[in-house]
Amino acid sequence: MKNKRQNALYSVIAAAIVLFCTIGVFVLYSNNSEGQLYRTGAMHPSGIPYNIMPLEPTSFLGLKKFNSTDDLRNFLLVAQARNSVAYPAMDRNFAMTTAQSMGPVMGQALPVPSEAMRLAPAYSNSAVVPSTTEGGTDYSTTNIQVSNVDEPDFLKNDNKYAYILSQDKLTIVDAYPGDTAKIISKVGLDVKGQSLQNMFLNHDRLVVFYNGNDERYSIPQYDYIPNPVYTPTTHAVIIDVSNREDPKVLKNYEVSGSYFNARMVGNYIYFISTSNVDYNNPVPPVVRQSSKAIISPPIYYYEMPEPSYNFNTVTSFDIFGDKINSQTYLMGSTGTLYVSTNAIYIAYQRSYPYYGIDAKDRFFGAVVPLLPVEAQNKIKSIENSGLDPDTKWAQISDIMQNIYNGTSESGKAQLFSNIQRAIQDYNTRAQDSTRTVIEKITIDNGALKYVAQGQVPGYLLNQYSMDESGKRFRVATTSEYYNSANGNWQSNNVFVLDESLNIVGHLEKIAPNEKIYSARFMGDKLYLVTFHRIDPFFVIDLSADTPKVLGALKIPGYSSYLHPYDENHIIGIGKEITQNQYGNSEPLGVKISLFDVSNVSNPVTVDTYEIVGPTSNSDVLSDPKALLFDKEKNILSIPISLQQYGQPVLLGGAVPAQPYYTNNWQGFYVFGVDPSYGFTLKGKVEHDNGTNYGYSQGSRSFYIDDSLYTVTPNLMKINDLNNINHEVNHIPLDNTGQIIKYLP
Repeated sequence: MKNKRQNALYSVIAAAIVLFCTIGVFVLYSNNSEGQLYRTGAMHPSGIPYNIMPLEPTSFLGLKKFNSTDDLRNFLLVAQARNSVAYPAMDRNFAMTTAQSMGPVMGQALPVPSEAMRLAPAYSNSAVVPSTTEGGTDYSTTNIQVSNVDEPDFLKNDNKYAYILSQDKLTIVDAYPGDTAKIISKVGLDVKGQSLQNMFLNHDRLVVFYNGNDERYSIPQYDYIPNPVYTPTTHAVIIDVSNREDPKVLKNYEVSGSYFNARMVGNYIYFISTSNVDYNNPVPPVVRQSSKAIISPPIYYYEMPEPSYNFNTVTSFDIFGDKINSQTYLMGSTGTLYVSTNAIYIAYQRSYPYYGIDAKDRFFGAVVPLLPVEAQNKIKSIENSGLDPDTKWAQISDIMQNIYNGTSESGKAQLFSNIQRAIQDYNTRAQDSTRTVIEKITIDNGALKYVAQGQVPGYLLNQYSMDESGKRFRVATTSEYYNSANGNWQSNNVFVLDESLNIVGHLEKIAPNEKIYSARFMGDKLYLVTFHRIDPFFVIDLSADTPKVLGALKIPGYSSYLHPYDENHIIGIGKEITQNQYGNSEPLGVKISLFDVSNVSNPVTVDTYEIVGPTSNSDVLSDPKALLFDKEKNILSIPISLQQYGQPVLLGGAVPAQPYYTNNWQGFYVFGVDPSYGFTLKGKVEHDNGTNYGYSQGSRSFYIDDSLYTVTPNLMKINDLNNINHEVNHIPLDNTGQIIKYLP
């Protein structure tokens, strides 16, 4: 019996030792900045010539490039075998020697773009350029995170036209002036049963994304009949809309992998596609134009272990030219994207089993110091000996058994109590089991240059949890810990990273037992909302590398999205919360708040407005693009959906025991915002009373001059900005029964 217990204990410790070594390798690779990245090869093993811009060398450890599909396959097979057992630790000097032994390979550059391909000037919040056709003088665009970095959406507009994607159709509305607005074309794209994802607008060009399937044939093992194999592809379609009544497709780029996300900086589109990796028969990503292969992207990788690998392909192209670039990275699954005008940051989460990281350290750090000194010395001597692990643990466990056998019952109870407290303290101090890995790729007029990889403890909420400021990258995360007394619990962190993604400053253990619900970086400040039962609104100073909390405000409920009003005021959009009789949180309705942060040590709430109803909701809570805010116009427009309780009478006059939801309402609440007094409801724009509630596409609003345009899937309404209750025009967007013209 004793041997069985010893073997069971040994198995846990042995697993801990091996996994601990694995984590050491991970940290080694993530924190080291030596090594070499080499230029792209002029010819891929597949025979497709590279048609890409040169990749300049940079400095960090371990990034390599596969030279052939066989190299890729062999790497994956080794990784697959390694995942089935523990990963071996790698010596740092060996890793550096391996990285530095690779020779550089030169890539082929494309011609420099002509003057016609110059960067477009920025208007409003994003890179939309107004139509040359006579239109309004003032207009809003998509709500974005970073100035001059446009984000894709299913609705785009300029000062004259609105472009709306729905399923496989593109609807173009001559939107200005509002009283004569009308649909001028509704055209379809041949997307083979797929739905259009979203798009960009630049001058008279649209770039529309959608997912497709690449059909190939493969013979299963020991079979003889080829079977079709479908792999996901991302299409980026460039459409000329200079003639709005007759748009034309100019190019159709197709990249292996499912569409993940995209950004537009100037005239360049940067988008990411991801695909799973077949470890036994990997198929490298390919870039096609109109079904013709034009690029086989180089594939880069680290030798550090991943639980599973994915192809993450970053592609850039010039909307008005022929320049295109694409690179693939073998890494974990892409999770969150942040893009500045200078760099792309791809973040993904990696988790480790708690016991596997620190069981051995916990034993030597928390248990051994409480044993008698003579026993401590014997155990350390055994651990430092050259014995095999089985023999080591057998001897150590015998020492511990002898201690227990020679101790009185009261002494043994006291020792166990001390050990349990020490383990609890150790667990509290231990790092959480989740890491966020961040990959940095600099961008410059379509050029891509991999720079660094870093990691921080915890996981991200969304893209607003990341921010680039000068030479620093700031990240807000939530960490999860395990405490044997209280189980799982949470706290929050802020990390400051340098240009090589090394951590240079941190603030940890913010708001214990809560998690981040929203974050907003503004210059040298971070505004952070955490939530458990109340809503702590934190102001955090980032003027130095070491963050510090300047002030905090606690109010009921929470904010899911924070939006700057000015440098001294922040708008929060979230939910009001109450506690029920069981101590659980229940929503009361959508809540908008205005915070005054002029006194950073004492932020205050200027005003709140509640849209009452436990089922009230807003797309803004999950998609900030649904928000329209303009300080100069004094307008805040948010889409709202409501369900109200009904108590209908059933057949025979019976009344159901429980009421159910009825009288669905969907529309927009439009506010004015004053930093001194708060919110004023200017009016409501009703769009629907039940027929389209819960439609997945969402709602948007924008303005051109003094007209407010509100859009839901089946309807566009136009109201007077100076009198929201005055409807100027409305345009049905649903199916008309007419034949849809498909794009040539």
